[in-house]
Amino acid sequence: MSEEKSWIMSRRFLLKVMGGGAAWLSLNKLIPAWAQVSSQAIEPLPSFTGPDANPYWGSEGPFVIHPQKLPLIQLTDRPIQLETPRHYFLTPFTPNAAFYVRWHLDEIPNAVSLSDWRLFIEGNVEKTLALSMSELMSQFKPVSITAVNQCSGNSRSRFQPRVPGGQWGNGAMGNALFTGVRLKDLMNTAGVKTGSSQVQFEGLDRGRGPESKGSHIYLKSLGLSDPVIGETVVAYEMNGEPLPMLNGFPVRLVVPGKFATYWTKALTWIRVLTEPDTNYWMSKAYCIPNTPRGNTTSRDINEGRVEMIPIGTMPVRSFIITPDGSGKIPEEMAVTVRGIAFSGFGRVVVVEFSWDGGKYWTKTELGKDYGQYSFRTWETTWIPKRTGKYVLAVRATDEKGNIQPDEVIWNPGGYLWNKIERQEITVGAAK
Repeated sequence: MSEEKSWIMSRRFLLKVMGGGAAWLSLNKLIPAWAQVSSQAIEPLPSFTGPDANPYWGSEGPFVIHPQKLPLIQLTDRPIQLETPRHYFLTPFTPNAAFYVRWHLDEIPNAVSLSDWRLFIEGNVEKTLALSMSELMSQFKPVSITAVNQCSGNSRSRFQPRVPGGQWGNGAMGNALFTGVRLKDLMNTAGVKTGSSQVQFEGLDRGRGPESKGSHIYLKSLGLSDPVIGETVVAYEMNGEPLPMLNGFPVRLVVPGKFATYWTKALTWIRVLTEPDTNYWMSKAYCIPNTPRGNTTSRDINEGRVEMIPIGTMPVRSFIITPDGSGKIPEEMAVTVRGIAFSGFGRVVVVEFSWDGGKYWTKTELGKDYGQYSFRTWETTWIPKRTGKYVLAVRATDEKGNIQPDEVIWNPGGYLWNKIERQEITVGAAK
């Protein structure tokens, strides 16, 4: 395949080449360097600290080009972290080529031979399984689910005092239609034995990880008593296409409603455990204070007064996508304000808009409902009656009654940010 051609394949083609036992995908032949900076000139951006000083919706990095990807914002190149620009969130489904990327270890797969690859199901089971891609697609009923994949550290750059980790803006998220096999169906086929407590997931990535943490393999687990087990999917398609390599080809875990830390990419091993998983990525990393909203202080953390627990469900959030404040709006012109909202706890049922910074709220019109774990688009018409500065704001409510708060949050991991979003707009004279 030439460098000029995309190797995103249709499922029909994937099945055809797999039938010959020679299917494989590689990044190496497509772009000589692992990442190439866009040819566009990159102007340095000013540094910022905290939400009030940050004029940017996304993070500050340069735009880079990767295989199967449009230009995305780079936070780091090893491990690779790429953020989705704001304008891709005008629609409920995030294009595969624009979907954000987050890996934890620096040695990620850049080629997978489907004739060799197997999905192993092992541990405390009656029968160990080693399933080929063909067997996975032909022997199990396919299911589809629309779900938001959001990095646990999305919007971390808003935290003040600042915390370590990738300084994401708001674009470490995406929504897609995932198709694959129910995790429950795989586990039922293997037969889970009595005495099992958790199911552990491992992908193909390897690397150094944090020093002295035993973290060179990325391992995550879910409790067998967690209801999300029944909704979890081992996905081989994303928006009707095979998964992009950088988003977890050949299969990845989809854990609807939970943060992306559980959505294991390049999934290859599923293990049923009899004891709680205490590896670094479960017991130390991705933990939040066991407090309302996961909020605490650095003093309480330093003095050991806070119980830390694994992060779980995504709180309710909403965003203004357009207008984005990049240009003036004429006075008395009707403007369509658009955005998205979602919640890990259930469907978004109300999105409210304010043109005065949050003093007065009106309901917006919601877009099509693609399921309780999906982005929900919203829009409203606003007519500015005077010139000058306006502060637009948006807040969402989900079906469980969770309302987006207007208070900042702080924890040492930089997780769970869901404060009401605001956008400053300038209105100019029309004559």
